Amino acid sequence: MEENSTTKQGLAKKYNFTEADFDQIKALGISLDKIEGELLLFQLGIPKITLDKPATINDGIVKLSNEEFQKKADFFDSIKDTLKLKKFVPASGAASRMFKFLNEFLNDFDHENETINAYINRKKDKNLPIFLAGIEKFPFYDAIKSKVKEHTPEYYSLESHEKSFLFIKTMLSPDYFDFPNKPKGVLDFHKYETEITTPAEEHLNECAFYASSNSVSHLHFTVSEYHEDLFRSIINSIKQKVETKSNTLVHVNYSHQDKSTDTIAVNLNNEPLRNEDGRLVFRPGGHGALINNLNNLNADVIFIKNIDNVIQNHIQEITLYKKGLAGILLDLQQQIFDILKSVENNNITENKIPKIIDFMEEKLNIDILDDFDKYTVDNKIAFIKNKLNRPIRVCGMVKNEGEPGGGPFWVRSYKGNVSLQIVESSQVETTNKEQAVILAKATHFNPVDLVCAIKNYKGIKFDLSEFVDSSTGFIVTKNRNGQELKGYELPGLWNGAMAKWITVFVEVPLITFNPVKTVNDLLKPAHQPQHGN
Repeated sequence: MEENSTTKQGLAKKYNFTEADFDQIKALGISLDKIEGELLLFQLGIPKITLDKPATINDGIVKLSNEEFQKKADFFDSIKDTLKLKKFVPASGAASRMFKFLNEFLNDFDHENETINAYINRKKDKNLPIFLAGIEKFPFYDAIKSKVKEHTPEYYSLESHEKSFLFIKTMLSPDYFDFPNKPKGVLDFHKYETEITTPAEEHLNECAFYASSNSVSHLHFTVSEYHEDLFRSIINSIKQKVETKSNTLVHVNYSHQDKSTDTIAVNLNNEPLRNEDGRLVFRPGGHGALINNLNNLNADVIFIKNIDNVIQNHIQEITLYKKGLAGILLDLQQQIFDILKSVENNNITENKIPKIIDFMEEKLNIDILDDFDKYTVDNKIAFIKNKLNRPIRVCGMVKNEGEPGGGPFWVRSYKGNVSLQIVESSQVETTNKEQAVILAKATHFNPVDLVCAIKNYKGIKFDLSEFVDSSTGFIVTKNRNGQELKGYELPGLWNGAMAKWITVFVEVPLITFNPVKTVNDLLKPAHQPQHGN
């Protein structure tokens, strides 16, 4: 309490915090030490990560044949009914980026004096022609066209570019469909013969294929409080149909990003930012805040996948690789648990240690200290226990084909040891030529395809907050109502928030990765109906 009082005095003196500020901070459930730490980070900056080398096949990334994947999937199937499985889908993001080029079009198109073709030529816009050429293939085409006709009596006499303009305007307008302000998870993504589905529905459908045991599945969405009812109404409307078709009971839960993970914003002079009412400005802490939501789950195996990575076709292939990753996880976990139980029962003799160390280095990518051989037997065993008694993640990695996103790297800590990490380009000092070269040599990238185990060898949940590398957050520059600000984002969920987990990377085929970053991605084969669908 005394420390809190000292922190309070320091903040009041240095940043002119008032009692009203302290009341605001308390209401959010944020500790003063956290505020002080963030303000210090803005002043000192966050050190960039030091890349050692990219993770590649046989040097940080495991490559399996289809037969080997099938064996791992069969192993998973053979024991899954003894386990509680859960699928965790971060789904709070708005769809604004999906429609960015269309918003720019509406803002910049001179409707009175130019045609859409003239706009495309003037702006050298490559996205709009693709959108217009495929417009009838979008799953929401009929609904939007119907609404345009309803509000445009002269519709049939309009030229085609006028109809296209009204279509885009109606799709984006807050008075009608308002797509950019809705979460991706509730937008129409896929058109089947008898129905149109959203990503939320597709995730529900996927659960039955690879995330169910004893005909029961658990699906968890993280959503914004504002949109939870929207998700609930969509899920409730189709849940029974999916359950009947798959003969699987699916329990669906929701959670929100905890307000206590919000972070303080500052101006460009690193002074706390205030809004028009004089109140401090806080921002959501980014997806790294979701480690708290993950920490609150109770499951033996958790599949993590982004909301927009769903597929209309090839579900059986996706299932094979998801189950395969889970089989790899459970196989490694069994071996780890056997070692930890032997440690607890004092069954580890000196002659068994080299084999355990080989397993840790070769299968779990754990860096063994150079002077390990000089340790006493007791210290060697303590080291083994410390390194193995951790949460485990097996992450699918796809070949790098120019998609944006983080990648798998060997990272060197300030102490000199290396570990496998998923690194975002913003974490790297790209002005350093050596680091930029390593970054550019990445052969794979992170599609967010994780299978996680969060319980220890006694079946007790780990406290995941103990395995976060808090030095790997991000300082971002944003614009708020025309004012530049700096914000702090917590270590990313699959980046620094899992930095101290046991980490294994496995190559998975590109077919498992079908994100929808822009609306035009819905025109790709993975999101279009095939004959017979």
